Amino acid sequence: MTDFNNNLPVMGQCWGTLPSMRRKFDRYARRDFFRGHTREEFDAWQSGTRSLLHGLLGLDKMESCALSPVLEDVVRLPGGIRREHIRIQVEPDVWMPMFVLVPPGAGPFSRPFLCPPGHNGAGKYSVAGLYGYGPVREKIRQYHYDYGHQLAMLGYVAICPDCRGFGERREDLEDTKDLETAMKGDCRRLAHMGEPLGIPVAGMLAWDLMRAVDYLMERGEWDLDAISCLGFSGGGMQTLWLSAMDERVRLAVISGYMYGYRDALLALNRNCSCNYVPHLWEHLDMGDIASLIAPRPLLIQSCSGDRLNGPRGIANVTEQVDIIRNAYRLLDAPGLMIHEICQGPHQWHGENLAVHLGQLIDSYDQIKTNQEVFHG
Repeated sequence: MTDFNNNLPVMGQCWGTLPSMRRKFDRYARRDFFRGHTREEFDAWQSGTRSLLHGLLGLDKMESCALSPVLEDVVRLPGGIRREHIRIQVEPDVWMPMFVLVPPGAGPFSRPFLCPPGHNGAGKYSVAGLYGYGPVREKIRQYHYDYGHQLAMLGYVAICPDCRGFGERREDLEDTKDLETAMKGDCRRLAHMGEPLGIPVAGMLAWDLMRAVDYLMERGEWDLDAISCLGFSGGGMQTLWLSAMDERVRLAVISGYMYGYRDALLALNRNCSCNYVPHLWEHLDMGDIASLIAPRPLLIQSCSGDRLNGPRGIANVTEQVDIIRNAYRLLDAPGLMIHEICQGPHQWHGENLAVHLGQLIDSYDQIKTNQEVFHG
């Protein structure tokens, strides 16, 4: 006998909204992709598109202030790496803690990398390689999450910040005391605060990384013409937005975050709130945004078995990469974009990083030399 007091009616089918939203996407999406054929037309499109995105991201509402850097502590790591725990003020009363990993011998010719974190790794702790903490060590094993420490081991300066809602930037101190909660982030709460004011989470994160670039410029210890950014998953999202919007970033590495919005974020609509920018899909797809990085050196890394690619898998990635490739070809810089497809699930892969960075930097130097000879 059915206990109606403790059960709901049995339903044989749900009448959802996704089919309708797919039709709307096909009807209204990507109205402002590049339609020109010349470099001059592309330059104008880049400028206009950055202006459009500046508004969609709510960057006009962000508040500048003095960085007021505070050095919390310094730790010496194996291999001679110096780990500085620093916080900077990105908006009035809004602070961004970060680890700065400085390899031995770093100086004015050293390339600094911003290394924003993705999800489910306790923010900067996984990226900077705090292996002594079991939950952090497990996420590093699962996602190869310690890319900041990997870069420092290769001789690069690695700036590993906490993005808003993660690590030391949780909204509630109590959340840092619950293990499962502390490993994740507050993006949903940030979205609920910001989006009604026209400030999506992606805009907040892009702004904060721009302030981190300001910090590098103000500190002035390393090569300011070689500021770079590398991120995986949600860190790849942040790298995409920062590099597209801020030309001071001279080289970008985007891992685990390059796919078409229809498959990866509309169909997979349980993704984190930080992925969603109101009205964005009406104007552009992800490959269009990444085209704003051209012709600066760009490494895109994808995994063939990454579930975030969407139901069509790697095809949903290569379609967006083709958009980006066309931009680099138009700008006579096809060698400045590399797409690496790795086997396996959603992970960062650093096995070929030194080789790929060397290729991109050499190609960029060669193009720069040829231009100087041509104009000389």
